[in-house]
Amino acid sequence: MSVGWIVVSFFTLIVGFGMAEIVSAVPTSGGPYFWAAILAPPGQEAFASWITGWFNLLGQVAVTTGITFGLANLISVTATVATTYAPTPARTLGIYAALLISHGVVNSFGVHILRFLNNASIVLHSVGVACFAIAVLAKAPSHQSARFVFATFYDGTGDIGWSIRASPAYVAVCGVLMSQYTITGFDASAHLSEETMNASWSAPLGVLMSIGVSAIFGFFLIISLLFSIQNFDTTVDSEVGQPVVQILIDIFGDSGAIVLMVLVMICVWHCGLFSLTSNSRMMYAFSRDRGLPPFFVKVDARFKSPIRTIWLAAILSFCLALPSLGSTVAFSAATSIATIGLYISYGIPILIGLLFPSNFRRGPFRLGLMSKPVAAVGVLWICFISIVFCLPTANPVTDQTLNYTPVAVGIVATWAFGSWFLWARIWFTGPVRQIAAARQEDELAEPATRK
Repeated sequence: MSVGWIVVSFFTLIVGFGMAEIVSAVPTSGGPYFWAAILAPPGQEAFASWITGWFNLLGQVAVTTGITFGLANLISVTATVATTYAPTPARTLGIYAALLISHGVVNSFGVHILRFLNNASIVLHSVGVACFAIAVLAKAPSHQSARFVFATFYDGTGDIGWSIRASPAYVAVCGVLMSQYTITGFDASAHLSEETMNASWSAPLGVLMSIGVSAIFGFFLIISLLFSIQNFDTTVDSEVGQPVVQILIDIFGDSGAIVLMVLVMICVWHCGLFSLTSNSRMMYAFSRDRGLPPFFVKVDARFKSPIRTIWLAAILSFCLALPSLGSTVAFSAATSIATIGLYISYGIPILIGLLFPSNFRRGPFRLGLMSKPVAAVGVLWICFISIVFCLPTANPVTDQTLNYTPVAVGIVATWAFGSWFLWARIWFTGPVRQIAAARQEDELAEPATRK
């Protein structure tokens, strides 16, 4: 986990630099699907926009599912500490529904306090996480060695794990899923760029800062937990079913562990809240450009929020978690779907910009000679993770442990390409007016640049 986090952080930052250069040139709430349209060669704008938009929508929905369903699981597990509560898939799904409703209500009617909650979230995720990690390290009765933290290999994929059935490298690759999923959603800075001052600079810096801060604080948190493991076997085979909770119980006791888990849950609740915010903004922009039915193109006059896309996002996120009623790997599948959907939507405009550089009119944030190498490495990394995260993570593979990521991604891919060739190509034009305006601005700016 420790080494995997470092590797994932590095390659994610590469992807982030590629995205930052694009968002600097095209700061818009549409994000990836709009960038794809702007960068695509003439005649292919609508196709590129349609495909990218649907993959981004899938990723956005799955990210909300992963975050909030993960929170529901944390609540269920924490509720078992020092109590007789017994979590079931149905109970966890009920908690998940209640959390989604809370996020939907705040986004719908509390748009004016979102800024306040965002500031509170920043404090919780910086000061709160730092205090959490320091407390864990300071209170731990004993600490593991650096060799244990950075060189211990644990399979954990079954009684006869994939390290035996396949290879340790297979397990290591599957093990970076959670790291890669954790550092997603950094396109949120782009989705909110139309509400941002000096977006051509602030949006790309926001993309890179979100990756950098997540990488640093995440690494600090992981290291503090790994060094503070008291008994490895007890931790991975915890009676409560959650290694992090077990680490906290071993260090702080039941009451202390509950207090710290409440802090973690508050942080995750804020993440889920703003994931739904970004999700709804993307859907609204996609609807505005006719990617979704016009029914969703509405901003409530009183509350100044796209209420219809907020609840569309919440409902779709709930539906994506329904397989948890019959699958033990539903959370892992949701995170895989989120990672693949989002990163494909990130990779398409980066790839288009690499293949058709004449359409790429860069903004103030530029990579210069490193632009093409960064884009190429970023696209290759996205191709790699899109393949490996479709692979099974538990052995043996049964109806309970099947990774249904390929099914969900395949359905969206079939829908996106099939609908395009069957009917969408007839009427979907993409953000055509904005594309024309942006290209006209570029043409007007070119003579001034030459001078």
